[in-house]
Amino acid sequence: MVELKTEESINEMRAPGRVVARALAAVRQAARVGVSLLELDAAARGVLAEAGASSPFLGYRPHFAPVPFPGVICASVNDAIVHGLPDGYRLRDGDLVSIDCGAKLGGWVGDAAVSFTVGRPRPADVRLIETAEAALAAGIAAARPGNRIGDIAHAIGTVCRSAGYGIMEDFGGHGVGRTMHEDPGVPNEGRPGRGMQLRPGMVLAIEPMLIAGGTDDYRCDGDGWTLRTLDGSRAAHAEHTVAITADGPRILTAP
Repeated sequence: MVELKTEESINEMRAPGRVVARALAAVRQAARVGVSLLELDAAARGVLAEAGASSPFLGYRPHFAPVPFPGVICASVNDAIVHGLPDGYRLRDGDLVSIDCGAKLGGWVGDAAVSFTVGRPRPADVRLIETAEAALAAGIAAARPGNRIGDIAHAIGTVCRSAGYGIMEDFGGHGVGRTMHEDPGVPNEGRPGRGMQLRPGMVLAIEPMLIAGGTDDYRCDGDGWTLRTLDGSRAAHAEHTVAITADGPRILTAP
């Protein structure tokens, strides 16, 4: 069931959205060669604590997970697409890092992700990240009343496929509200004019995940969480929490 938020509720959701934006900025600032993923997680924890927010990631355990998630960020490096565990891995020159972060404040959740490089960037990684951001922007632009879920999916998929990148078939965006994952699901590829109609009050996490090698195949690490490209190519992830309003899409996790 899709919960339509009131204008007041959407305004309240801006608070956790700002916290997520600050946490992602803190992580990005802390990300240098030699810094561990655990230290990046600590940077995000500090922002959440200062804001009085909790993490919807920490302790989260869906049906497929062997253990609860141990951090407040997903830290996915190079060929890791999503759900990477923040551990003792220390960043190296040229690493491509994707950070996903959520915050819960005032009973509402915000969820966003960003990808960036550490040290000297590879041109191919810069292009991959720029395309992920362009796909996210295209998906957000399609998040308007009267359109359908398929219009968002088609906009994202068109940008990704036109650039020659792969898309994870089984993972995509989702509704956001009182909990991190709500209806409806938001695929990253689809046919325009299909699916649920978009209405004011819907709040969606729109999140393209791109595979540089052009295939859609992925595998799960032995940790039960980290999803990696099957061909070993790099991946990028971009995400915002977006409210659909009569005036158009409103990004709730913008800085």
